[in-house]
Amino acid sequence: MPEPEPDQPPVRESVVDYPGGLRTRIRWTGSGGGGALAAGATESTTTGAPPVDLGGLVADDPEARCRAELSVTGPGGAWSVRLASTIYDQPTALHWDSEGLLVVRYGFHCYGFEARSGALRWIHRSASPIIGLFGSPRLPHVIVQAEIETFALEPDGSVAWRIGHSDVVAAAELVGGRLVLESYGGQRAVLDPRSGRRVAEG
Repeated sequence: MPEPEPDQPPVRESVVDYPGGLRTRIRWTGSGGGGALAAGATESTTTGAPPVDLGGLVADDPEARCRAELSVTGPGGAWSVRLASTIYDQPTALHWDSEGLLVVRYGFHCYGFEARSGALRWIHRSASPIIGLFGSPRLPHVIVQAEIETFALEPDGSVAWRIGHSDVVAAAELVGGRLVLESYGGQRAVLDPRSGRRVAEG
């Protein structure tokens, strides 16, 4: 197995298990760290085949960008993909069980993969870095929280609703049937996750 170059950024890793036997392993690294990511692929990739590289969907030179590798195992088998981002970020995933989707956010982009096969159903680019994904069995969409906008995506990747913010969102939480946002400037907003409309607290 090739060793990563000493000046390459470190590779980090997270593993999440979902109900139903679906497991995701995500490895990510900084700009120019693709070599380090590939060096450890045999330890983390569970498909037995090279990952499908989707980095070209984000940048013409994906190897010069930040890279991530997503490996998934489940009842339907195993698959893996490699992604790219123009900013350093820790990718996260959301299992949209009712739609058979694994939704992944990384940098400015959000991806909808078929959870069983890994087929890319859609990709969506935000105007600002994405900081969170939220879903609930009571919602017909997933909510994507970016720094300066909140939007909802339907199962086909189309936008159900979108709102912009005057300050950068620092934290978001789906709690009690409401989406609660906190900005860097100390502003607080509460949204109805079904419609995106602002609602009164209480």
